[in-house]
Amino acid sequence: MKILVTELMWEDGIEELRRKGYTVDYDMELSRKREELLRLLPGYDALIVRNETKVDTEFLEAAKKTQVIGRLGVGLDNIDLQGARERGIPVISARNANATSVAEYVMAAMLDASRPLAAADADVREGNWNRKFFTGYELSKRTLGLVGMGEIAHRVAKRAKAFGMNVIGYDPFIAPFDHVIQETGIKQVEMDELLKESDFVSIHVPLNKATKHLINRKKFPLMKPHAYVINSARGGIIHEEDLVEAVEAKQIAGAYLDVLEKEPVQKDSPLARVDSIKLSPHIAGLTIEAQSRTAMLIAEEVDRVMNGGQSLCRVN
Repeated sequence: MKILVTELMWEDGIEELRRKGYTVDYDMELSRKREELLRLLPGYDALIVRNETKVDTEFLEAAKKTQVIGRLGVGLDNIDLQGARERGIPVISARNANATSVAEYVMAAMLDASRPLAAADADVREGNWNRKFFTGYELSKRTLGLVGMGEIAHRVAKRAKAFGMNVIGYDPFIAPFDHVIQETGIKQVEMDELLKESDFVSIHVPLNKATKHLINRKKFPLMKPHAYVINSARGGIIHEEDLVEAVEAKQIAGAYLDVLEKEPVQKDSPLARVDSIKLSPHIAGLTIEAQSRTAMLIAEEVDRVMNGGQSLCRVN
């Protein structure tokens, strides 16, 4: 049986599928070659994608013999889950495989904001010795606000607590005795209160109609002038033009964006003109360890479904 991989997949997952007897065709740029992708789809029994491949009606209609779609990650806004369900195609995600890596990205962003070592290094190399200018601040006793309290937020909270931070969270789908609150000690608050109290606001919700532009020009004035917002979830949850205005007006100190509404970043994007908005190329979950876990999990779960089994990672 044949499997088509349309985006970056770590080699150990590909080799595992081949070891199990599958023919695996791999083109990490195929998601950007739409016509070729649609032409190839009818010949494959299983498909493995990431976030750039648009699994829409046109895609699903072309995937005539596909038995399962594996998603190398957890975001599902690029996949028509209902359309796949109607066609009897299970979609499986790499449930929690990159959660630790994303949590560590959030910690790295907060540490960078509080102690900008790269900027200090560059300044010293210019011949300066600005000890007062680069006097930072401790994360201890600062407040981290988590918008969304799923597994990644849970792991962020555990690490932030270890740094002595206060952690609060907003999630309308979390009950008072759920483990993320009871086991981690997050204080559950309403959204506006979270924005008012937090020194750092970290986004951990999916992109959907309810969360589109959730953080916008109405919300930024509620935040502290020294606060940062961190988005490692999905582009579009923060209104980017409103963010630029808020930072330039000094309503907030800045942002760390690993995800954007349009990826890769556009050359004329206003985000690129603001130094205190730090951009990274959708890499929060892309550590070596997470890549390997994600690839191996999807390989194993695709194989399970192809052999008539039920996957715990099925999302539709």
